[in-house]
Order: sequence, then structure tokens, then C-alpha cells
Amino acid sequence: MNILLQAQQGGDYSFLIMMVAIFAIMYFFMIRPQNKKQKEIANFRKNLEVGQSVVTAGGIYGKIKDIEDNAVIVEIAPSVKIKVDRNSIYADAQAQANK
Repeated sequence: MNILLQAQQGGDYSFLIMMVAIFAIMYFFMIRPQNKKQKEIANFRKNLEVGQSVVTAGGIYGKIKDIEDNAVIVEIAPSVKIKVDRNSIYADAQAQANK
């Protein structure tokens, strides 16, 4: 009977260690990179500049012409400007690669 009790307790510890290991793997491969990417996007949006090439969340490419509190005026064609929410702006990967 005593041997059965000891085997069961050993199984409980190995289960606990396995659960901690799974959580650690999830943190380092899923949660941490996602938080890092969100911080990078927030930093990019905070440092927007006039004349910078951007892409909207809808996939529209353009250049920033004016920056307001929570909105950005983006020129998408000559003399065609749209007002876009600041949270819908992403970096233009093509413009970054050409620099």
C-alpha cells in the first residue's frame, strides 16, 4: 500500500513539472513575441512623421501629409487625401526596404 502511495505522489510532481514546462514554452514562443511586436507597432505609431510612407489596415498605401491627435491625413494619389485613425496605420515594408 505504501508503494502505491509513493508512486502516485511521484506522478503528481511530474504532472506539475510538465504543466510548468508547457506554460514556459507557450510564454517564450507565443506570448512574449506577440507583446514585443505590439510594443514595436505602438512605438512606430507614436513616432509618425509627415512625409513617411505608410499602409492602412485596409491595405491602402500612401504618404502622411498631416498628423492630428487621433487621426492622420494620408495622401493616396496626387491631390487625394483621406483621414485615417492613427491605430489603423502600419509601416510600409517596401519603403523600409528601399532605404
